[in-house]
Amino acid sequence: MIRAYKFLMRPTVRQEQALREMLADHCSLYNGALQERRGAYRHSSKTSVRYGDQSAQLKEIRVFDPERQGRWSFSSQQATLRRLDKAFQAFFRRVKAGQTPGYPRFKGAGHFDTVTFPKDGDGCRWDSTPHGRQVRVRLQGVGHVRVHQHRPVKGRVKTISVKREGRRWHVVLSCDEVSVEPWPATGSIVGIDMGTVHFFTDSNGVHKENPRFCASMGEELAAAQRHLDTFPRRTRRRTKKHCAAARKVAKIHAKIRRQRLDHHHKTALALVREHDVIGHEKLNTAGMTKTPAPKPDPGNNGAFLPNGAAAKAGLNRSILDAGWGLFLGILAQKAESAARRVIPVNARNTSRECPECGHTGKENRVIQAKFECVKCGHIGNADHVGALNVLKRAGLVLCAEA
Repeated sequence: MIRAYKFLMRPTVRQEQALREMLADHCSLYNGALQERRGAYRHSSKTSVRYGDQSAQLKEIRVFDPERQGRWSFSSQQATLRRLDKAFQAFFRRVKAGQTPGYPRFKGAGHFDTVTFPKDGDGCRWDSTPHGRQVRVRLQGVGHVRVHQHRPVKGRVKTISVKREGRRWHVVLSCDEVSVEPWPATGSIVGIDMGTVHFFTDSNGVHKENPRFCASMGEELAAAQRHLDTFPRRTRRRTKKHCAAARKVAKIHAKIRRQRLDHHHKTALALVREHDVIGHEKLNTAGMTKTPAPKPDPGNNGAFLPNGAAAKAGLNRSILDAGWGLFLGILAQKAESAARRVIPVNARNTSRECPECGHTGKENRVIQAKFECVKCGHIGNADHVGALNVLKRAGLVLCAEA
């Protein structure tokens, strides 16, 4: 099993300056490689430049620029070039699939925040001072940086990444050969129905409240964004006040993200501890939060009919604030670590199917919260009914596998 660990780094002033220079030089390498690909294709020969061609040039680049590119790990620079190559592969894949392509863009100074070292011991070393009192990670060109290791690392450290988040620096370890630690069986199976009023409702009728982190800090965030909007969006050099306003908005978003992540981890851990099997709806959050397509008015050229975009925007905001996709991913990871089972089931008509008689119809759910079967008269909470149907479908999957 593969597991990732994220720890806070505590660099000195000089080390932090070196980390910023490392990010800037890797960003410059990324943008230079992108410019080379663009220029080669725009030439009349339509030449294609690939990762192998650019990786072969790294040795000459490091000799030509020893003060900048020559300082850093060769393998980390190769990882940056692979990152660009992966972006181009995704671009061509979307072109072939007929989707919105999204051509790779140049990275600004504030949009390149991660440097990856593909192998522990090649330009980096985790726990570089094993006999010291403080855990450290050694990075080529930076030195031995203190790390706040708040939990033990299991398995074999495979890759090491350095990530900047605002004014904080983190090290991310990707470990393989992590053994599974089965938890004692509880004999319980449960189905959950995700929602926006309640975060989820389980098949036992228990509602988990939705904390609404973004909504709770909405006024503070809106005030900070309004202040940021008073500054020009495109400028060659930001003033100190402009930078401070941008940092404040980023700080609020980071706090909301950490609160949501903490809530999801604790909620998923509670579910895994209490149940052996957990069923949930297989949700397509990207499609559910898609903006409605505009409706042209056939009787008035250039005009459009109402398409419910304003009402849909509120629902989209609530879904994204709840973070269903993030939660279900965390739940699957924790269940795998504890040898539990998570079963995603088809979400179609889970809130419209009667759990008593099986009748399915949209008339069973006239309002959002109430379910009333028109055939047998069963009445219940719509979210609870959805969770019961999820539990039933998860049970059918288990029976089919038995």
